[in-house]
Amino acid sequence: MKLQITHQTRYDYLPAVETAQHVAYLQPVSNRYQQLLSHSLLISPTPAHMTQTLDVFGNPRCFFSLQTPHTQLDVLARSVVATQTRGLPFSSISWEQTREQFRYRSGRPYDAATEFVFASPFCPRRSEFEDYARPSFVPGRSVLAAAQDLMQRIHTDFVYESQSTQINTPALQALQQRKGVCQDFAHIMIACLRSMGVAARYVSGYLLTQPAPGSVKLQGGDASHAWVAVYAPDLPAGQRWCDFDPTNRRCGWHSPGEDYVTLAIGRDFSDVSPLRGVIHGGASHTLAVGVTVEALSAMPALAKE
Repeated sequence: MKLQITHQTRYDYLPAVETAQHVAYLQPVSNRYQQLLSHSLLISPTPAHMTQTLDVFGNPRCFFSLQTPHTQLDVLARSVVATQTRGLPFSSISWEQTREQFRYRSGRPYDAATEFVFASPFCPRRSEFEDYARPSFVPGRSVLAAAQDLMQRIHTDFVYESQSTQINTPALQALQQRKGVCQDFAHIMIACLRSMGVAARYVSGYLLTQPAPGSVKLQGGDASHAWVAVYAPDLPAGQRWCDFDPTNRRCGWHSPGEDYVTLAIGRDFSDVSPLRGVIHGGASHTLAVGVTVEALSAMPALAKE
């Protein structure tokens, strides 16, 4: 499938911002399962300095600075991406064996996935997460089967409710109130998995949504999305991350489906916020974000096993 994504962010400041430095994670990744066909980033006012780099997780990021006073910042990202469907693979390794893979042993080769076993700013280690996760992690169950069961339970037990949480709402609060948005569900699932010793990472991206029957798809009416990737160490090297979306109860290999676009991966949202920065001035501001995801056409498979 070929998808076109338009992501527009607008800040209005009062009083004017004198200088600013920002980092944007708005360019989708390109790999054997997802191909970036085109990307553009338009920023107004024009940055004094702009640099494209890769972060420690391999995500494309853009640093830009503004050196003149401005009362408004517009950032418009346009991307075209080719995706493909890949079902969840078979993995026989149990969650207990997976946990043992990450225990320190002298002389054992380092596995980069180890970084995603530890707590992170939005996914702390708390006994409440282990208590919630435990029913899914029955003895001997494969790590992917346990993750799938946990995903299904979160989908069933929690209510998706816009405005019920904020960007900085603690995952523990969302767990206790049993409602939130996709970011909350992803953080809860990650915290639960890590509490059981399983490596899990945060995935930010987009999801193609369909309008209700008889209605027209609204431009800018979509939103960014978030889900979870779980590590299965018995799969082939380079193919060990499997994606689970507790918001929509969907899963797959490197993506929950061809209607998903992966933007960036990290320990949690704090690593891959679409746009963040430091400003001098602008004591108050308003933020408006619009996202549109459109299907352009079907695409052939990107890679063969």
